[in-house]
Amino acid sequence: MTTPAPETTRIAIIGGGPAGLMAAEVAITAGLQVDVFEAKGSVGRKFLIAGKGGLNLTHGESRPDFDGRYGERAGEIARWLDVFDGEALRAWARGLGVETYVGTSGRVFPNDRKAAPLLRGWVRRLRDAGVRFHVQHRWLGWTDEGALRFATPAGEHLVRADATVLALGGASWPELGSDGAWVDLLAQRGIEIAPLRASNCGFDIGWSAVLAEKHAGAPLKPVVAHWNDDDGAPRSLQGECVLTATGVEGSLIYALSAMLRERIARDGETTLWLDLAPGRDETRLIRDLRMPRGKRSIGDHLKRQTGLDAAKAALVFEMLPRDAMDDAARVTAIIKRCPLLLQATRPVAEAISTAGGVRLEAFDDTLQLKAMPGVFCAGEMLDWEAPTGGYLLTACFASGLIAGRGAVASIKAGS
Repeated sequence: MTTPAPETTRIAIIGGGPAGLMAAEVAITAGLQVDVFEAKGSVGRKFLIAGKGGLNLTHGESRPDFDGRYGERAGEIARWLDVFDGEALRAWARGLGVETYVGTSGRVFPNDRKAAPLLRGWVRRLRDAGVRFHVQHRWLGWTDEGALRFATPAGEHLVRADATVLALGGASWPELGSDGAWVDLLAQRGIEIAPLRASNCGFDIGWSAVLAEKHAGAPLKPVVAHWNDDDGAPRSLQGECVLTATGVEGSLIYALSAMLRERIARDGETTLWLDLAPGRDETRLIRDLRMPRGKRSIGDHLKRQTGLDAAKAALVFEMLPRDAMDDAARVTAIIKRCPLLLQATRPVAEAISTAGGVRLEAFDDTLQLKAMPGVFCAGEMLDWEAPTGGYLLTACFASGLIAGRGAVASIKAGS
């Protein structure tokens, strides 16, 4: 049986998330034939899920503070943001008829807070412009002759492209398409890849059965996290987090997840301290706890005199033996500095995003792989990370735009 000849296209975009769709928009605007290949039955699935509680499109923070959210890769990502930053992203959304606003936390949302209208409008515009979408096309790598291989319900499909943009995501939420299967395909080609690790993730602590069963899912808000930086200087950050059956997660934890993950990798565990009552000082707490409790239980007295809710009070009980609960000073010490011994990150598949990926040193300034001319990469599959808050999406959009421009330029240079 002869193998059918590959179909041809000018630019193949593999991955239908924001980075891939932005690359497609750039390429179709340049007048080139563009085909988008998506493993799932529709594009933008992770984008839709991320926006389920309100699409956090970008952040209103000014640069260069915005750039600093990308940690060790801030310098490289800043160059992407020079091309397409948060304000540019808001203007782009406006072009789709989606107005945005800056919330009290600085996060930027569509006025209706929904992801679906923006995605539908975007895909419609791309289709109308001539972008061809191919769903249920799972990328398998390349043939020996350089054609792209796809597994489809109808069998293997071969495509020969003049330029290819890979926008395959990381390894979080694999059920939505980002399963990290591309790692081996690129590693086999000699591309250097940093291991994929959980980012914006929860951590295991190992609660008692009582706390896990009664309080998993309970929010802790507001709280202030305390830790020492690598130079030993005290640091703190106020926010919210959530108790889970195994530990903690939530926006405050996600903001610190890169540091916490690296410390666990280095030391096997790390401690984060929470102030459970940031509005009350120690003197007041000790005084209030020493008030007669009469016939009230210890738990009722604790909550009544400190203002702690049930979940915070349960944490205090988790940290102290029962016979210490009448010691106002010891109880206050735990309330103001509750030690969370973090033992492990939650699995990558549960994380909001991943760290690691194709090392940025493997690319030229257009996000073209130096070892594979004509192949560009964008989005979360690159070796960078950022906290939630709109920073992740902004960099994905920016990298897609840069990779798309690079692909267009490479074709026009060879024409």
